[in-house]
Amino acid sequence: MAMSRAVHKANCFHNKGHAADCSTYDTMYMVVFGIVQIFFSQLPNFSDLSWLSIVAAIMSFSYSSIAVGLSLARTISGRSGTTTLTGTEIGVDVDSAQKVWLALQALGNIAFAYSYSMILIEIQDTVKSPPAENKTMKKATLMGVTTTTAFYMLAGCLGYSAFGNAAPGNILTGFGFYEPYWLIDFANVCIVVHLVGAYQVFSQPIFAALETAAAKRWPNARFVTREHPLVAGRFHVNLLRLTWRTAFVVVSTVLAIVLPFFNDILGFLGAIGFWPLTVYYPVEMYIRQRRIQKYTSRWVALQLLSFLCFLVSLASAVASIEGVTESLKHYVPFKTKS
Repeated sequence: MAMSRAVHKANCFHNKGHAADCSTYDTMYMVVFGIVQIFFSQLPNFSDLSWLSIVAAIMSFSYSSIAVGLSLARTISGRSGTTTLTGTEIGVDVDSAQKVWLALQALGNIAFAYSYSMILIEIQDTVKSPPAENKTMKKATLMGVTTTTAFYMLAGCLGYSAFGNAAPGNILTGFGFYEPYWLIDFANVCIVVHLVGAYQVFSQPIFAALETAAAKRWPNARFVTREHPLVAGRFHVNLLRLTWRTAFVVVSTVLAIVLPFFNDILGFLGAIGFWPLTVYYPVEMYIRQRRIQKYTSRWVALQLLSFLCFLVSLASAVASIEGVTESLKHYVPFKTKS
């Protein structure tokens, strides 16, 4: 994992100087992360992860605040990089094609950051009433989107103000900052903890979908339905859950090792998931629920919004594939060192 590696490199740079060769192989960190996820994946359902979600949210707030604070401090100190109104300069930093690809990849990353709708219903299902679940989720969604958007804008704008056109893809793991190294270490540990929780938040609905379908298909199969008590009955193991979830984590970990192109993969996942799950599905549900007639002004506006978001998703997906293709030209499997 980039964040665990960043902790190692931060301490190395602090002890040996910024010119030292502190590069390490990424595979070990990814394997450790996968082992941790195998353990957490055995928690039966979403409600058992409430504490992990709270911890992940606190971690997210912490490292985001640190990144914003360090960027602001660098900007105030006057050590900021070269900035322009349109970003990286064609012919200086990148050529015209590269700039277009990078801009579209960035859109994919932004789309991924807002693709929470795929877990929205699962979260709402765990909310207690009264008040009504949909009202609670509406308030929570408004507060969450407002807060995260504020942090995204602050991190993006202040990060660019601090580093200019040389800004790293990740302000913390890209080593735009070296000192105070202990604060950088703390921020990266927060990212690791956040990702542990985020992995589970996105994986649990997938786990639940397959296991529910299997239970309906084979209701009498002991492999599918029987719970085996462990630790004096405090914890239960289901064989389907154990094998299927472990296999899921192993496959995703191997894919992460084989294709360690974080921003490109993130952009691609965001692009292919954003339009169908975050735009098309909610828009169509809203149209059906409100019985909006075809070709009325509201119907046309909603369809136009959906179509524009589809174009953005399509362009971002193509750009992310191009980024992965470029990275593969210089990639040796299982030998990623950074």
